[in-house]
Amino acid sequence: MIAAERYERAALLGVAIAEETRRLLRLHLRPAEVAADGTVGVEVPYPDAAVVRAVLDVAAECFGEEGGEEEAREAALSTLLQLADLRLHR
Repeated sequence: MIAAERYERAALLGVAIAEETRRLLRLHLRPAEVAADGTVGVEVPYPDAAVVRAVLDVAAECFGEEGGEEEAREAALSTLLQLADLRLHR
């Protein structure tokens, strides 16, 4: 497999993961959970929460996010949602 094919497959996988993360978050999103500053809180129950957490941990490492675990996950989530065309903050 040549490098271009590997990058294309990696990009497709990244988009698929971003889309699945978006699907899981939308599944559990409730409009009443929008704060005054536009921040959206989403409570994701187990087992979906375990999937989202694992994806965010890997994404944070992949994107080189720094800070504490929660800050790195939030930054990774924002990036993933941008890739899936859904913003974390409105």
